[in-house]
Amino acid sequence: MVIHDIDNTKQPLLDHLIDLRKRLVYSAIALIVTFVAAFFVAGPIFDFLAKPLYAAFARVGQPDARMIFTGPAEFFFTQVKVAFFSAVCVSFPLIAHQIWMFVAPGLYRKEKLAALPFMVVGPALFLLGASVVYYLFYPLALDFFLTFQEPGGDGQLAIELETRVSEYFSLLLALLLAFGAAFQMPLIITLLAKVGFVDSTQLKEARKYAIVGAFILAAILTPPDPFSQIGLALPLILLYEISILCARVVERKRARAESEESAGDAEEGAGGTVTPAKKPADEFQETDFNQAT
Repeated sequence: MVIHDIDNTKQPLLDHLIDLRKRLVYSAIALIVTFVAAFFVAGPIFDFLAKPLYAAFARVGQPDARMIFTGPAEFFFTQVKVAFFSAVCVSFPLIAHQIWMFVAPGLYRKEKLAALPFMVVGPALFLLGASVVYYLFYPLALDFFLTFQEPGGDGQLAIELETRVSEYFSLLLALLLAFGAAFQMPLIITLLAKVGFVDSTQLKEARKYAIVGAFILAAILTPPDPFSQIGLALPLILLYEISILCARVVERKRARAESEESAGDAEEGAGGTVTPAKKPADEFQETDFNQAT
């Protein structure tokens, strides 16, 4: 793909608004088409998302456990949520491409080259965070919650988990979004370091505040249980340390580029020729007539 430099042609505001409307229409069409397609396969998608719960029940000897819905339309609206969430994930590359097509003409070639890797890394980090939830954190959380079941007997009622489909998906969706957003931290801090807003020294000095902020943010983004909050706060702290390393790498690259540029300027100055200064036009010059007199 050839990346051109900034488009220097001036366009009136109306043309920009028309282009923006076109990009929004394309994005909306992509979202609607993927939503309709995802709704027809919402059942298999929900079965895939419910596998951690089924596996957790199987580990405690309850392979015949069930999920319930307590309202006539509860499962239908849950499938709508599943379809919409799937549509956003699938259509995001197309939507991001439309955003890029609107913003790119106003960027220099160097800025485009710097921004393109982040457009790829961002979705990859979100997918990594969602995978951590689905394959690691959520199964552990379900195992923890299932320990509160009681078999009953001898005058004691049995306490068993019968999960509502809406509550299960709401909890899973909240965790997927929270972890996916949290895993963007190295990307955001690297961008801030590139533009000079932060540096590794400032990040190190703010480490203690970042740790407190990680637990506060985890308490806001996750369900109100300590297990989920700690499960998000610890990765946030680890990602903050990774962000410090990323900022340090950016600083080293910037320092190397500046040193190479200064060295090139020094070589250019040393190899250049010095032009002798011209005498002013009104300077007194000695002539034969002056010498004769």
